Parts: sequence; C-alpha cells; structure tokens
Amino acid sequence: MTTVSLGEDLGIEASAELKERLTAHLQSGHLSLDGSAVRRVHTAAMQVLCAFFRSRHDLGRRTELSGCSDALRDAARLLGLSAQLGLTDQQDSNKKEVENAA
Repeated sequence: MTTVSLGEDLGIEASAELKERLTAHLQSGHLSLDGSAVRRVHTAAMQVLCAFFRSRHDLGRRTELSGCSDALRDAARLLGLSAQLGLTDQQDSNKKEVENAA
C-alpha cells in the first residue's frame, strides 16, 4: 500500500498542485491518503479529493483516508462529504462545532 501525505494546507491556492500530486497515483494499487497534518481546508480541495476518490473507485482501485485531522474531518462533515471520503460515523463521533471549517 502506498501512502501519500496531503500536507498542512488544502487551501484554494493548493488545489491545482493537489490535483497534480494525486493524479500521479490514479492507477496505483491500494492507496492511503494521510490527512493528519491538514490544518487549512477549502471547498475546492474537497472537490479535488472527491473527484479523485470517485475516479479511483470507477477504476476498481481502493482508496482510504487515514490519519484525518479535525480540520479535514469537520470540513467533510460540514460539506456532507464524509461518506464520499470513506469517513464513518464512528470516526465522526468526536464532532465539535466549527464556525467555518471550509
């Protein structure tokens, strides 16, 4: 299994670079995206992640999000994208109110 770090910044400025970095792994076998360092998240980066997950799924490739930071988990929850990113309700059990995570 290959692990790719998402880094700290998933702001709008980083979305194009994120897409490029992930595209290099589109055909890889089992892939784990490490979101533990993510501190800043923008909706554009969440769209890139969802499109990547869907594309890999359509290719029959397994993708998981591991080490998900609170900022990334909250953004996914607030945008209704937890299921698309494979985040379970149990992983979301430590929810806290966030004014604007995305």
